[in-house]
Amino acid sequence: MYFQHVYDKSLAQASYFIGCQAKGEAIVIDAKRDIDTYLEIAKQNNMKITHIAETHIHADFLAGSRELAAATGAKMYLSNEGGEGWQYEFEHVGLKHGDVITVGNLILEILHTPGHTPESISFLLTDKPATDKPVMVFTGDFVFVGDIGRPDLLEKAAGFIGTQEKGARQMYESIQRFTELPEYVQVWPGHGAGSACGKALGAVPSSTVGYELIRNWAFQYADNEAGFIDYLLDGQPEPPKYFAMMKHLNKVDRPLLVEVPKHSKLSKEAFLQAYQDGIKIIDTRNKVDFAEAHLPGAINIQGNNSFATWCGWFLNYEEQFILIADESQMDDLTRKLMRIGLDNVYGFIDDVTALGIPTESSEIIDIQAFKESVDNPDVQIVDVRGENEFKSGHVKGADNVFVGTLEKNLAKINTNKEIVIHCQSGDRATIAQSIFARNGIKVKNYSGGMKEWSETVK
Repeated sequence: MYFQHVYDKSLAQASYFIGCQAKGEAIVIDAKRDIDTYLEIAKQNNMKITHIAETHIHADFLAGSRELAAATGAKMYLSNEGGEGWQYEFEHVGLKHGDVITVGNLILEILHTPGHTPESISFLLTDKPATDKPVMVFTGDFVFVGDIGRPDLLEKAAGFIGTQEKGARQMYESIQRFTELPEYVQVWPGHGAGSACGKALGAVPSSTVGYELIRNWAFQYADNEAGFIDYLLDGQPEPPKYFAMMKHLNKVDRPLLVEVPKHSKLSKEAFLQAYQDGIKIIDTRNKVDFAEAHLPGAINIQGNNSFATWCGWFLNYEEQFILIADESQMDDLTRKLMRIGLDNVYGFIDDVTALGIPTESSEIIDIQAFKESVDNPDVQIVDVRGENEFKSGHVKGADNVFVGTLEKNLAKINTNKEIVIHCQSGDRATIAQSIFARNGIKVKNYSGGMKEWSETVK
């Protein structure tokens, strides 16, 4: 058996290339959309991708299964579980609990594991003829290392009212069945630490059934379904706004993108015309460089591992946008964007000082200036972290307005006062400061955030 774990750090998302070397056949599970990764693995190992599978209809990324099928001719094997309304709406081989996929000498048994979503399935792998015992299980968003998939996304992100309680009960039943698997079976989940698909995912890439039974909180609620449900639903992070669109696009037929696009560097004239027309500008530079000089109205979303997630909060799927980035970054940024279906890049520029547009700067304050703002009745302190972070500890007198929903909550900002914002360590506050400025509100940014505050103020 050939096995490769393919991990996208930007979305904390795992996919898997598993091949039978004897037969030269391979299956890819939960493919990302920039499929050249899998084509190169197949080429280097003299294998043909013959099967493509998904664990469920994903909400956090745009699956590349259909792109990979178009490029290889492989069949797609997708869940037909979940009942009416939870079926893929394009051609595929349907899978039910107990079905078996054969890839060369590899056997993958289908396990229906609802909870995160009604149609969720896992793949239990046996490597024949080496053994007739299962050796791996690919759990998708069912069981993670140290956590399990959240059942509230359908309701909170996609608007399916009343599904989170039902999903939590289904999850409880599913994990009871999971305990029946041999303890030596390796667990390979769909996500790692940093994913919004759970609240306490571990950083190591894999586990075993036995380790999860003793380590994972979800298996400590034997005969206590109510306690399990309460803990599972409490404290889940805000689901990114783009999740609803991913759920839709992964279910229906859609245009395919089988190659990573090459975006054009815009001329000064082309940029100025687009800028004048009001196109949205995403400045991907470092927050320090952005603070020193940026274009009026630009949104600072740094091109790091969180880039795509924050773009998903502030861009929609109809509008075009321009990136400010070095040309050397464009392939990486384009891949991150296409993984959540944000394909409407109008072009990019790499120098904000060569356009003839007067730049602006952002006001950054240090901890001493922030201390002077605390308890000042003429200052509103706005904490732009998530609600659960805020509840776990915050600066006295601060108001909580999550950066992702800031534009919908500007009425909570008292523009008659001086406004000072912060987050945990500065990145989200930089986004927030640019959103405020775009809406005509000047704020001061305490960039040290709660991290520095907690370490300094006792």
